[in-house]
Amino acid sequence: EVQFAGGVLFATMYAAGAQQVCARHPDRATGLSCTRCGRPACPDCLREASVGFQCVDCVGRTARQGRRGTTVAGAEPGSRPIVVPTLIAINVAVFVWTVVQAGSIQDNWRSAVFQETALVPTLVAYGDWWRLVTSGFLHIGPIHLLANMLALWMLGRDVELVLGRGRFLALYVISLLGGSAAVMLFSGALQPVAGASGAVFGLMGGLVVVLRRMR
Repeated sequence: EVQFAGGVLFATMYAAGAQQVCARHPDRATGLSCTRCGRPACPDCLREASVGFQCVDCVGRTARQGRRGTTVAGAEPGSRPIVVPTLIAINVAVFVWTVVQAGSIQDNWRSAVFQETALVPTLVAYGDWWRLVTSGFLHIGPIHLLANMLALWMLGRDVELVLGRGRFLALYVISLLGGSAAVMLFSGALQPVAGASGAVFGLMGGLVVVLRRMR
């Protein structure tokens, strides 16, 4: 072992008669090596690192690469939102599906898929648990759909970029389920409920937290 102030280097010794030379100074014999790339290096070419010592080439390469910035939520900054447009596309597709089935853009709630997936507390209590989720992708008429999708876009695009895609999707799902839980507690037992409003209100709360964090 060769002792250095602030750390310990383990010298790699060759068999008798063999000897390492510094990668940057071939005229200098050395028993030391870089803890990152493993190349032999003399004491003048080594710099103290968080673990052991690294050669000046590895230190310079790390400095040039730099550290990527993160948002206040610890996520890597994204170039554009992906989850929000995907959610909007799903909501629009489901709406078109109900319109085609019902044969009416205003009375799309008459479609079979709407009747089987809207949130009705009594039906959930009897085992239709999926309605807690599927109801968040249903809308009654084009105005209802347009209002919620505009809100989702205006709130969601910024929140997604700050939280990152995974955290944003988790927030959206939890908010959707929270809205469904509120319906189960406070809505009429046989009253059908649909819409992405619960998830959108959750995003609004998330945005408030982000803005407070950013002061």
